[in-house]
Amino acid sequence: MQSFVVLIWLTLCAAQDARQRHIGNGLTLGVTGLALVYLLITGHTWLGAEALQAVWALLLALVLCLPGYLLKRFGAGDVKLMTALALATDGAHLLGAFIGAALSSAIWLLLVPKLWLHMSQRLREHLRYMQPEKSKKLPFAPFVLIGTMLTLLWIH
Repeated sequence: MQSFVVLIWLTLCAAQDARQRHIGNGLTLGVTGLALVYLLITGHTWLGAEALQAVWALLLALVLCLPGYLLKRFGAGDVKLMTALALATDGAHLLGAFIGAALSSAIWLLLVPKLWLHMSQRLREHLRYMQPEKSKKLPFAPFVLIGTMLTLLWIH
């Protein structure tokens, strides 16, 4: 059940990021707060990891994301997304989501130039920020969603 909640949240973040190239603070900081309160009350994350694993996941999220943020490859919303994911899961899920996001974005960049013209105009309009020619910095949340789904399938 908790995995389902994480996936719904990531789907909302991914949709907003793909359409607006922005993830609202209500989605990122709100889930960070909820995950932190849950962690403090129960002593474990939404996915059942111990509190110490959540702390390590949070540090891992910062180590993975802050260099990208400083180099302007990640936005602040991406960093907040990954820190919220860290507090809701654990290091293995976070690392799997990050690796899955990197792999799926690479596959996207390889396939989309061939598929873009065959997509409906409405879909292309919804995904306008996902167009590879638009920017060197694609929205990150859709790929984190894919990476998280793959990780959940792999680990569970």
